Amino acid sequence: MPAFSLEPAHLAWCAELRALAADRLRPLAEQGEPGRVNRPLVAELGRLGLLGRLFTSGALELCLMRESLAYACTEAETALALQGLGAHPVHTHGTDRQRERWLPRVRDGSAVAAFALSEPGAGSDAAALTLRAEREGVPGGGAGGLVGAGPGGGLGVGAGGPVGVVPDDGLGVGAGGPVATGPGGELSVGSMGSPGAGTDRPVGVGPEGSPGAGSGPGAWSGPHAESEPGPGSGSHVGALVADPDGSSRWRLTGDKCWISNAPEADFYTVFARTTPGAGARGVTAFLVPADRPGLTGTGLDMLSPHPIGTLRFDAVPVTADDLLGEVDHGFRVAMGTLNLFRPSVGAFAVGMAQAALDAALAHTARRDAFGGKLRDLQTVSHQVAEMALRTEAARLMVYAAATAYDTGARDVPQRSAMAKLLATETAQYVVDAAVQLHGARALRRGHLLEHLYREVRAPRVYEGASEVQRGIIAKELYGHLEDR
Repeated sequence: MPAFSLEPAHLAWCAELRALAADRLRPLAEQGEPGRVNRPLVAELGRLGLLGRLFTSGALELCLMRESLAYACTEAETALALQGLGAHPVHTHGTDRQRERWLPRVRDGSAVAAFALSEPGAGSDAAALTLRAEREGVPGGGAGGLVGAGPGGGLGVGAGGPVGVVPDDGLGVGAGGPVATGPGGELSVGSMGSPGAGTDRPVGVGPEGSPGAGSGPGAWSGPHAESEPGPGSGSHVGALVADPDGSSRWRLTGDKCWISNAPEADFYTVFARTTPGAGARGVTAFLVPADRPGLTGTGLDMLSPHPIGTLRFDAVPVTADDLLGEVDHGFRVAMGTLNLFRPSVGAFAVGMAQAALDAALAHTARRDAFGGKLRDLQTVSHQVAEMALRTEAARLMVYAAATAYDTGARDVPQRSAMAKLLATETAQYVVDAAVQLHGARALRRGHLLEHLYREVRAPRVYEGASEVQRGIIAKELYGHLEDR
C-alpha cells in the first residue's frame, strides 16, 4: 500500500539530515570549485554514514535522504545521488571481487563513481547505444578492422585496429569488417548541457592531484595486467566501438557524453553493445576503472556548474572480470538502476520546491507593499497556496512510488515515471513562482532562488526526460489494459 504519511522516526531523521546539510555540508559545498568533483564534500558524506546507507536503505529512505539534503544543500544531494547511481550496478550485479574493491571506498567517500550510459546519438533512446562488443572469430571480421558510424553518419574503416567515425558523411576504404550504424537519437538520459571545448585529459584527475588520476596510455594496472597487451592506436569520433580481443576480452573505442562526475570519477559503469541490431537485448554493462589506458575525458561548462563531461575510449581494455551481470543483459542493469533512482530524482525536486516555497512564505509575510504585507494580496496568497498544493501532491506521489518499489509492486515503472514527471515539473513551477514573488532580488547572483532557478531545470531532462516519462506511463497503462 502507498504510504501517505511518515513515521515519527522518519520525520525526526529528515530534520536531522536538514540540520547536518546546513551545518556541515553546505560550508564544504561553498568551498568547492564549480564544475569539479568536490572530494571533501563526498568524504564528509562518507563520514556521516550517508553513503553507506545508499546500499542498505530502501527506495523510501533514499527519497527521504535526497529530499532532506536538497532542501538545505543541493550540492550535497547531488554528490550523494551520483555515488549511488554509479555504484548501484556494482552493488546489485558486481562480482565479489568488484564489490570488495570498490564499495568500501564508495561508502567512505574515497572513491567517486559514475554512470556512463548516454552517447552522442543515444540519449532518450538509450536502447540505441552503438558501442559494439564482438568476440574474436566473429564471421566477417576481415583483418580485424571495425567500422563505426555515429550521429554524423560518416564511416571510418580500420585495418587491424578500431577506427571510429568521420564527421562528414564520407566513407573510408580499408581492409573490411563489420559495419554498425548508430541512429541520431535525441539527448535526454544523463545530465543536460552541450559539448564544451577543452583538451582531453586522463579521467579521474581530481583537484590538486587527488585520488583517481588517470595513468594515460601506459601499462594497464588492471586484473590482467600481466597478460593484457597495450591499446591500439586507432582514432575515433562519435559512437563507442568495442573491438574483439579474445573470447572474453574487448577493446572499447568511442565516446560517451553528459556523464556526471566525468572525467574525474575513479570508476565508471559503462554500457556497450555486444550484439548489433538487438536493441535493448544486446547491451552489456562493464565496470571500467579510471586508470585504464586510453580512457580520457573533457569537462563541460553547464548552466548550473556541475561535475559533468565527455569520455573518450581509445581501445580501452576490458575483460570478463569487468562484466556487471551477464553479456547482453546490461540494459536490465541500467533500467533496474533507473527504476530505483527515478522516484528519488522526484524527491530531489520536492526538496528544492519546498525550499522555494518556504522562501516565498517568509518573503511575502514580511515584505511591505501597497499599504500592507504582500501576503494580504489575494493574488499572492492564492499563488502561495497553489505552490504548496502542488508540492505536497508531488511529495505524496514520490513516497507512493518509493513504497511500491520497496514492496515489489507490479506497477513500479509506471509509478516511478509518474513520480519523476510530476515532481520535476512541479519544482520548475514552484521555483519560478517563488522568483516572481520575490522580484529582481531573486535573480541576483548568490540568492537562494537564483541558485534553485538554475538547478531545477536539469532534472526534467536527465534520467529520462519528461516526454520519456509520459511515454512510459502510456505504455504501462495500455499494457495493463491488454492484460485484462
